[in-house]
Amino acid sequence: MTREEGLKLLGEHLKNKNLFKHCLAVESCMQELARHFGEDEEIWARAGLLHDIDYEATKDQPERHGIAGSEILAKKGIEDSILYAIKVHAGHLPPKSRLDWALFAVDPLTGLIVASALMHPEKKLSGLDTNFILRRYKEKRFAAGANREQIASCTNIGLNLEEFIELCLKGMQKISEDLGL
Repeated sequence: MTREEGLKLLGEHLKNKNLFKHCLAVESCMQELARHFGEDEEIWARAGLLHDIDYEATKDQPERHGIAGSEILAKKGIEDSILYAIKVHAGHLPPKSRLDWALFAVDPLTGLIVASALMHPEKKLSGLDTNFILRRYKEKRFAAGANREQIASCTNIGLNLEEFIELCLKGMQKISEDLGL
């Protein structure tokens, strides 16, 4: 599946603009991480782009989130590694690969980065740096929905928290216009 096909499919399943932007943010972070590790950028980016394809359909059935998305994507011939990572990010399977751990950790980090940008005086990703986000990370009440333990699992892909935030911020800054930040 090409990126254009993925975007079209995502648009058919997600109507909420912020959720769509979240998927773009996760895609950009995953691509940046893949580049850093010398992994397949297309596969990692596709996993990020499509990870929440079923979110709106399963919002009242969280136990189906990730499962329903994997079913949709399997019919489209998406790689098993992506299907597995999507189930991992939703908590259905244990992480086995760097891809799995990356998607699991990136998902909540994008929310923390967006919240940091929105409370920054410039309200732009370009105004953020890693230290600003790290300070927000340490504030338990700030962006409380961004699971700190899940973000900290970045150590399972060989990065400390600072390195992880830096790479993801860099990825998101590249698409700041698409994110409206």
